[in-house]
Amino acid sequence: DEENDYMSDLFIKQDVRPGLPMVRRMKEALQKEEKQKEANEKNRQKSIKEEEKERRDLVLKSALGNENKGFALLQKMGYKSGQALGKSGEGIVEPIPLNIKTGRSGLGHEELKKRKAEEKLENYRRKLHMKKQANEQAADDFRVRFKNKQEERKMEGDLRKSQRACQQLDMQKDIDVPKETWYWLSSEEEDKKDEEDKEDESTSSDLSVSEKLHSLTAYLREEHFYCIWCGTTYEDSEDLSSNCPGDSAADHD
Repeated sequence: DEENDYMSDLFIKQDVRPGLPMVRRMKEALQKEEKQKEANEKNRQKSIKEEEKERRDLVLKSALGNENKGFALLQKMGYKSGQALGKSGEGIVEPIPLNIKTGRSGLGHEELKKRKAEEKLENYRRKLHMKKQANEQAADDFRVRFKNKQEERKMEGDLRKSQRACQQLDMQKDIDVPKETWYWLSSEEEDKKDEEDKEDESTSSDLSVSEKLHSLTAYLREEHFYCIWCGTTYEDSEDLSSNCPGDSAADHD
């Protein structure tokens, strides 16, 4: 029997790769399903709205003929198909399109929906703009706080430096007690000067760090003719005023 002859040329030439029959059956099933859908679509009874739409589209696509009374009157007045309306031809060429209302909503409802959608979009854009401004303001505030914190830490370091210099210069003049208690750096402040969260021992005074630094700098210049910014002890007040740029870090920059 030829069907059972597995050594025949017909059988050998067949593609017997694994899984191929399954792929073939899937393709056939998909094709069959597609054909069934097409047949169902053709046999499906159209609704009244679909039929009305098809008839309307067909009528709107077809040009007006002589049987149309309005078109016949235009032709009697010299109008030709494809010509613009008006005595000098400045009017429209195509008829005004029809807007068929198929929904059940009242007149003006679509305009109201459109206006509400535009208002919603505008509110969304406004919120985005406000959020962007708030983020930019927060970033600016952070930069200002960070800069102020850095300046404050630098000022605290300059104050400690001035306190050490004041204590050393006072002792050289056999001054055992500082003019102000915070003019000298106490041992506790010396131990905690590198800690970020330390509590300044000089807070007993009502003066700020900037005011203390200015007062101590003035004392060093007047009493010891010493400039903390130059790191130099001058001979007298005249030498100090003529050779030192000023009494602040800004003057020495």
